[in-house]
Amino acid sequence: MTESKYAKINNHYLYILRSSTNQLYIGITQDLEERVERHNKKDGAKFTKTGSDFVLVYQEEYSDLLSAMRREKQLKGWTRAKKEALIVGDLELLKKL
Repeated sequence: MTESKYAKINNHYLYILRSSTNQLYIGITQDLEERVERHNKKDGAKFTKTGSDFVLVYQEEYSDLLSAMRREKQLKGWTRAKKEALIVGDLELLKKL
């Protein structure tokens, strides 16, 4: 069994995917590479089953699930503009939004 280049014991990833129709999806996983692959095979969340061609555009790593879940909830409450600022790393704009 090969180990994913993203998989690490007990680490969790918060991630943002962008679809070919420019929709954003936020989720958490322990194996980022495998999870993105599953989303693209329509074997994932209800939201991604209807989309297509998801690309990983952002990720954060956490040592515990609770921290990743809290961050996921926070980002899901953000506006689209704020999420886009995070994705491109525009910290000044992120602070303003």
